Amino acid sequence: MKKFIHEDFLLQNEYSRKLYHEYAEKQPLIDFHCHLDPKEVAEDKKWENITQIWLGGDHYKWRAMRSDGIDEKYCTGDAPDREKFQKFAEALAHMLRNPMYHWCHLELARYFGIDDKLLNGNTAEEIWNRANERLSSLSARELMRKSNVETVCTTDDPTSDLCWHKKISQEGFEVKVLPTFRPDKAFAIEDHKTYTEYLGKLEKAAGMEIRSYDDLLTAIKRRHDYFHSLGCRISDYGLGTVHYKNAFYYELEDTFKKVTSSSEMIDDDEIHAFKSALLLECAAMDYDAGWTRQLHIGPMRNNNSRMFDKLGPDTGFDSIGESNYALSLSKHLDRLDSIGKLGRTIIYNINPKDNEMLGSMLGNFQNSDCPGKIQLGAGWWFLDNIDGISRNLEAVSNLSLLYRCVGMLTDSRSFLSYARHEYYRRILCNILGTEMEKGLLPDDFDLVGELVERVSYKNAKEYFCF
Repeated sequence: MKKFIHEDFLLQNEYSRKLYHEYAEKQPLIDFHCHLDPKEVAEDKKWENITQIWLGGDHYKWRAMRSDGIDEKYCTGDAPDREKFQKFAEALAHMLRNPMYHWCHLELARYFGIDDKLLNGNTAEEIWNRANERLSSLSARELMRKSNVETVCTTDDPTSDLCWHKKISQEGFEVKVLPTFRPDKAFAIEDHKTYTEYLGKLEKAAGMEIRSYDDLLTAIKRRHDYFHSLGCRISDYGLGTVHYKNAFYYELEDTFKKVTSSSEMIDDDEIHAFKSALLLECAAMDYDAGWTRQLHIGPMRNNNSRMFDKLGPDTGFDSIGESNYALSLSKHLDRLDSIGKLGRTIIYNINPKDNEMLGSMLGNFQNSDCPGKIQLGAGWWFLDNIDGISRNLEAVSNLSLLYRCVGMLTDSRSFLSYARHEYYRRILCNILGTEMEKGLLPDDFDLVGELVERVSYKNAKEYFCF
């Protein structure tokens, strides 16, 4: 049987193969959005077996296993690691055409040298043993080196002391591991109890009392400055949707007092106005600091209340949301542009219907400040598959400039997920190579190869101020 993962995987013609092997394959990785735990990098974590690194914390795999009818004890429960691996191997054989099938076999090939067998129930024992033997010589940092990673940006709450980032930097690890400022909890005023508890943590981190909306802004700015001092150059905002609603300053103060006093209810208009104003304030901070801002828009989170109560967030019970935020986002961007505070911005959509809407909106706010200043982010979460990546690249190409695209990111908690950069690059090269073969692009490898190099690495290198 021909190897499934081979050197020309996904590359369907000679043009595609040349583009990948000569222009994309050896480019370093800049993973500008991920959810790696910096503590695991600082401590150079090692794993006892493949289950721990492969299934631990990976809600993509848990969702697929649940869809195959596998009991929760083999996903997030207390079943032995070997049994969890066996159940996943059995389920993987049923995941044909799910991107998990590609990702897992790419990871087995790239990190464990296993490309001669497909993982299934029958091969699980052999692959378990072979992978574990190889894993004994791997660690968090070694996996990053092996993946040719140059820079990684983690995702960090403003209350974090960033002690692990400090340790990594002080030790001189050759891969840059930088924080990303993610203040989502400062926006979440819907839940009084949770919000006031968070404000207590923010007060401690900022070294001040927070008794007003103005105090909140001051505290966020203090933490923003602190993150900047430790190399942070990117912010990130996880948004279910985008709100734009004007409010007077005293109205925002009144809303804040209602939230923190718990004596009065707040309505949707007050919530939307508060979030709209705070997002503008944070955007201005990002601009003044010279940061790039990321907006991740659209997920509908924690849909299964029973499982949320049992397992908490980020356990595989989120889905694609449905919301019309085009007008609000346009007004948000326009407001920032009108006051001279619209900086480099990457906008990610989780609903594929929004590809063209966002792709067309970007052109309204481009200028000479920076090539590709406003970016349509790569397909993420439910869209980091062949169809989602291809549709994203089509939207970027048709409505913006693929030449200026900053490329892929992992959005992952796994040190094995760097294979998704390879996946993206292979899809990119196959699209371009196929069009070269058809005569839709010039038969000029210098021209098209430069595009591949830029999207794979060079654009990100130039775009971010690391």
